[in-house]
Amino acid sequence: MLLFLSTFQNKVDKKGRVSVPATFRAALAPQSFPGIIAFRSFTSACIEGCGMDFMENLSSRTDQFDLFSAEQDDFTSLIFADARQLAWDPEGRIGLPEDLTAHAGITDTAAFVGKGRTFQIWNPEAYRAASEEARQRALRTRLTLPAQRPEGGPA
Repeated sequence: MLLFLSTFQNKVDKKGRVSVPATFRAALAPQSFPGIIAFRSFTSACIEGCGMDFMENLSSRTDQFDLFSAEQDDFTSLIFADARQLAWDPEGRIGLPEDLTAHAGITDTAAFVGKGRTFQIWNPEAYRAASEEARQRALRTRLTLPAQRPEGGPA
């Protein structure tokens, strides 16, 4: 399974190009598209990133909405209409579109933040603040995951 782990900071050049971390490129290498899919986050001031397989999975899950419903229209507009296919160049760089960098407040440095099956691209200072807020929330609420039961084991 494709996983994005860790946090990396890379410089953004004057043309808006940034190097995708090598481990992220390696995870995406088997995908049908040689690059990343990126769109503006609708929950944070960052860019959401993933592979084409994740987008295909999201697309198949939109069938749960009623056809032409407001929910389906909102979801597809927020994700698919906003998504960009950003191919990497021979050096492993992508060009970040201006509207995405403006949304995330990215100027000269970008933080690539692994989120498991997806990742985010942040302004490093904004990410530090958001990460600390998340850590404090998790400590207050004692955030946990339910125990995973072994397959075939008792419930």
